[in-house]
Amino acid sequence: MRDPQEVAEISELLVVLLVILAFFLLLGGVGVFLLVKLGKKAAVKAKQATTRLSTHVNAMGTGDAAEVERLRLDLRREVSLTRQAVDHAQRLGWGLGDLPRLMADLTAQADVHDGQLGMYAQQRRMSPYVDHATLDRLREHQAKLTAMCARIRADLLGDQVHHTAAGIADLGSRTDLEIEARRHAPDPLDQIDDLYRRSMEERKDRP
Repeated sequence: MRDPQEVAEISELLVVLLVILAFFLLLGGVGVFLLVKLGKKAAVKAKQATTRLSTHVNAMGTGDAAEVERLRLDLRREVSLTRQAVDHAQRLGWGLGDLPRLMADLTAQADVHDGQLGMYAQQRRMSPYVDHATLDRLREHQAKLTAMCARIRADLLGDQVHHTAAGIADLGSRTDLEIEARRHAPDPLDQIDDLYRRSMEERKDRP
C-alpha cells in the first residue's frame, strides 16, 4: 500500500502536468486562430492584388473593354488622391464639417461604379455586340464622380493655401519684430563723441 504522502505528491504532479498541458493546448488554439485569421487577410490581399494586376493588364489593350478598364484605373486614382487629401486635413485638425462622411459615401458609390465598369468590360471581352447606351451612361457617371473628387481636392487645397498664407504673414511679422528688437539703441555718449569730432573737424577746416 502506497504512503499517503507519496500519493499526495503524485496527485500534485498530475495536477501540474494537466495545467501545463492545458496551457499548451490554449497556446496552440490561439496560434491556430491567429494563423487562420492571417491566412484570410493574406487571401483577401492576394485577391485584391490579382484584381488590380488584371485591370492594369487589360487596360493596355485596345477597344471598348480596354477603355473601360482605364476608366476604372482613373477612378481609383482620383478617389485615392481625394481620400488622402481629406485624411491629411483631418490630421491637421481643420474643420471639415460633414466632408469625411461625404467622402465615405463617395468612396462607396465609386466602388459600385467600379463593379459596373468591370462587369461591362468582362461582357465586352466575351461578346462582339456593343451596348453603346450603357457605355455612354457609364462614361457620364465616371465624369461626375471624378469631377466631385476634383472639387473636393480643390477646396481642400484652397484651405491649405489660406492657412499657409496666414502662417507666412505671422512669421513675417515675428521676423520684423525680432530684427527690430535685435537692433541696439544708439548710445548717447557715442552721439556726443561723434558731435565733438565733427565740430573739431569743422574748426580745422576753417581758415
